[in-house]
Amino acid sequence: MRRKILTSTALPTTRFEALDALRGLAMVWMTVFHFCFDLNQFGFIKQDFYGDPLWTWQRTFILSLFLFCAGLGQSMAVAQGQSWPRFWRRWAQVAGCALLVTAGSWWMYPQSFIYFGVLHGIALMLIIVRLTAHWGGWLWLLGGVVFAIKYIAVYAISTSATAELMHIFNSPTLNWLGIITRKPITEDYVPLLPWLGVMWWGAAAGAWWSGRTGSRLTQQMSPVLHSLVMIGRWSLSYYMVHQPLLIGGLMALSVGFN
Repeated sequence: MRRKILTSTALPTTRFEALDALRGLAMVWMTVFHFCFDLNQFGFIKQDFYGDPLWTWQRTFILSLFLFCAGLGQSMAVAQGQSWPRFWRRWAQVAGCALLVTAGSWWMYPQSFIYFGVLHGIALMLIIVRLTAHWGGWLWLLGGVVFAIKYIAVYAISTSATAELMHIFNSPTLNWLGIITRKPITEDYVPLLPWLGVMWWGAAAGAWWSGRTGSRLTQQMSPVLHSLVMIGRWSLSYYMVHQPLLIGGLMALSVGFN
């Protein structure tokens, strides 16, 4: 009887359309970026995606927006009383998709496959954010500390560490921490530092918004933005299918041209 009472009085979960739309915007921007990247891979355009600031800064902004939304969403979920079993179900989906990305990228790019990309990073950071979401406003400060630690540690290793120590931090065993002196050869790389700081800032924003009544996050979005809301609501599924569809379409197009 007591279990029934607890279940019936559990806090209902609410979708925040503004958050979904913001996440959807990040996904659409990412899709445009990946489409241009794929055009470059198939030889339709010629761009330097690894060195040109036009593309490297775009990647940084897209990733920052995506991770900020992830932190904000997790904070709001905790504020609504999300249970640990429900958290782990969602986490398992993210981690499982990360493994699929690794397998797929190894098949396409065996010399630079993705072993710690955005989904791998999110899977790790979600656990940390879940455990610290109740710290509220302190997460703003912790986010800044993460960035400071990242660059201070990298500077210290670059200037005073031995070659052996630098090799250890640059190796795949530890480079997921982000304390590196050279970027690894991989198609996607989202280490713990400094990106945990961005997700913590998102969680701090979520803690602030969850304590405000009449927040714009709770308002329904204009029908014009409904597509963005739907993409943001199904962001993980969208993320997993968008590149296969883009690459498949360009493969068919390239065959047609030949």
